[in-house]
Amino acid sequence: MNKKYFAHDTAVIDDNCKIGEGTKIWHFTHIMSGCTIGENCNIGQNVVVSPEVILGKNVKIQNNVSIYTGVICEDDVFLGPSMVFTNVINPRSAVNRKTEYLQTIVKKGASIGANATIVCGHNIGQFAFIGAGAVVTKEVPDYALVVGNPARQIGWMSEYGHRLNFDENNIAICPESNEKYKLINNKKVIKL
Repeated sequence: MNKKYFAHDTAVIDDNCKIGEGTKIWHFTHIMSGCTIGENCNIGQNVVVSPEVILGKNVKIQNNVSIYTGVICEDDVFLGPSMVFTNVINPRSAVNRKTEYLQTIVKKGASIGANATIVCGHNIGQFAFIGAGAVVTKEVPDYALVVGNPARQIGWMSEYGHRLNFDENNIAICPESNEKYKLINNKKVIKL
C-alpha cells in the first residue's frame, strides 16, 4: 500500500487510523488507534493523539502537545507548543472514568497558545485566540481573545489573528485583510 502522508521513522501509528493526504507526522509522535486526521496536517514531534481523536484539514500541532480522547479539532486549527487538553473533569488514579470522557470541540480557525490548558467539556469558538499559558474553564465565543488563569476574555480577534478595535458604530477592520467585523451587544462578533 502506498501511503500518501509522511511519518518519521520514530513515529508510532496504531491500527485503524485514517490519515489524510499530505499530512506530516514528526519524531516520536504517537497516533493511537481509531484517530481520524485530515489532509495537510502538520503534527510536530513528541505529540500524543489519543484514540478516536478527530482532526480536520490543515491542523497545525506544535511539539509536545497532548490531545486526549473526546477532542475534535475542525479545519485550520493551530495548537501551540506544549498545550494540553484534558478529558476527565475529576481524575483519580484509582478510579476508572473512561466512560466519563467529556467532548471538547475546537472550531474552525481557532488558535491555542503555548502551554495553554483546555479543561474538558468547554468548546473553543471559530477563530478564537487562546493566549499562551491560559487555562480555559468555560466556553470561548467565536473570535474571542482570552488570556490568564482562569482564562478571561480581553477582546476580539480577526480571522487573520489581529486584535480588533471597534469604532463608535461597533465596526472594526482587520489591518491585514481589510475584512470588516461588527460587534453585537458587546457579546458577539460577526464578519461582514
